[in-house]
Amino acid sequence: MSVPEHLRYTWDHEWLVVDEGNATVGITAFAADALGNVVHLRLPEVGTQVEAGESCGEIRSPTAVSDLYAPASGEVLEVNTALADNPGVVNAFPYSVGWLFKLRVENIAGALSADAYAAYCAHTQGDRR
Repeated sequence: MSVPEHLRYTWDHEWLVVDEGNATVGITAFAADALGNVVHLRLPEVGTQVEAGESCGEIRSPTAVSDLYAPASGEVLEVNTALADNPGVVNAFPYSVGWLFKLRVENIAGALSADAYAAYCAHTQGDRR
């Protein structure tokens, strides 16, 4: 399992990277693997105010539906519209072109380092690296 060092993570398997007060958000490779082939995404709308830890969308695979949780509080600035036609990109490239939305960050609560997230995943599901 890939856990890029430059990202921050949540207990709900989302990642974020903050640059000048704005964050890019996605789901981790661990989450994408657990879900299986992503077939549909419901992402927050641009301009929506999201709260850290609260559900702000949905991810569907043929066998599961999972809530998408905001890893930080703030206003949604952009969504990855390319995923509407090809949601499987989230499985193939969860840390790059499979990003989900961008957010003007107001508050980040409880973000984990890459090492802490990797240890959490290894503990909860076995080490998939």
